Amino acid sequence: MIRETRDGISYLRREGLRGSPPFVLLHGIGSNAASWLPLMQELDARFPCFAWDLPGYGQSAALSEPWPLPEHYAVALERFLDALGVGKVVVIGHSLGALIAARFAATRAARTQALVLVSPAAGYGAPRGASLPGGAAHRLSDFERLGAAEYARQRAPRLLADPAGRPDLCHAVEEAMAGLTLPGYAQAVRLLASADIFQDVRLLAVPTLVLCGVADTITSPEHTARIAEAVPLALRARSETPILIEGAGHALPQEQPGTVAALCAELAASTMEQRRERVG
Repeated sequence: MIRETRDGISYLRREGLRGSPPFVLLHGIGSNAASWLPLMQELDARFPCFAWDLPGYGQSAALSEPWPLPEHYAVALERFLDALGVGKVVVIGHSLGALIAARFAATRAARTQALVLVSPAAGYGAPRGASLPGGAAHRLSDFERLGAAEYARQRAPRLLADPAGRPDLCHAVEEAMAGLTLPGYAQAVRLLASADIFQDVRLLAVPTLVLCGVADTITSPEHTARIAEAVPLALRARSETPILIEGAGHALPQEQPGTVAALCAELAASTMEQRRERVG
């Protein structure tokens, strides 16, 4: 993997074959680009991939908007892709990243080959600028009270199906969360507070896959099913939706990277075949 910075965004890049759609990987609220490394290592070598550090995370510059909406991040993502010279992409969003991925795909269908929502957050749909909803408010107050390291130590194990059985993975999740800083994390919390993924999911016009870990207690299978069922029927990549994956909690791309990578590659390959048939 290659670490680079472009247009104020730090990211990880893996090469692929010319003509194959690039994968763009958008991490969750407590993570960073490195959370995608296990998946990038498992992913079919045909597909190039780019995993960004969300604006305000890692070495990525924060957004200028103190209370951003999904559209602000989608604009940043589009500028990032333009800077890379990348055209049509497969967008994969995990947790908070799914809010951005859904917005990008819903409003930029011509730029999106397919969409994958992994353990998607729904957002609270709160008015922008109002008091933060309880869940979002607690995230920010706990972070400010405990500091990043202790906040990560307490929260990271909740993301895994079996934290005691996978100490190395639990440490990786904790280490990423301990790297959170302000204002990036506060902006992400406000995004979570005001976003409503259903508004964008209902407008989708691209093939869409929804995944969830069976043991996810953050975005539960029941929660994820409500989002999956809002995807227009004709665009569901699988009749089974969401696809539930054993042996995983919320950190699904890290806990079961091979399974997630295979499903994403299958979706991308099928859309490539469909495009060839239309051209032919």
